[in-house]
Amino acid sequence: MDNFNEFLQTIDNDKHKKTMTEIFNWISETFPNLETTIKWNQPMFTDHGTFILAFSKAKQHFSIAPEAKGMTEFSERIDAAGYSQTNNLFRIKWTQEVDYRLLKDIIQFNIDDKADCSTFWRT
Repeated sequence: MDNFNEFLQTIDNDKHKKTMTEIFNWISETFPNLETTIKWNQPMFTDHGTFILAFSKAKQHFSIAPEAKGMTEFSERIDAAGYSQTNNLFRIKWTQEVDYRLLKDIIQFNIDDKADCSTFWRT
């Protein structure tokens, strides 16, 4: 989590900073084997050197990127949760609740699907 402190300091709104901190802490507690890193100014969780999930922030929302395969797998649930999405990420408005069950399932899917992956991104 210390890797993410600099990113968190760039969030001006204290409520937004608290939301991101809670999400990062929850992921670290739920998936203690995941490593944290910052790449391309985005906080990321990785597993054995392979990408699992990344975050970015904007004024009205924050984005979660689980790679396109993760998006395809969970597109209907992301839509049902009320989040907007693209092929590579979904957006949660700062005013929306975080669906932690969905987040857990996405992370576990990527961990399982990439268990034998030896590259950072899926090939």
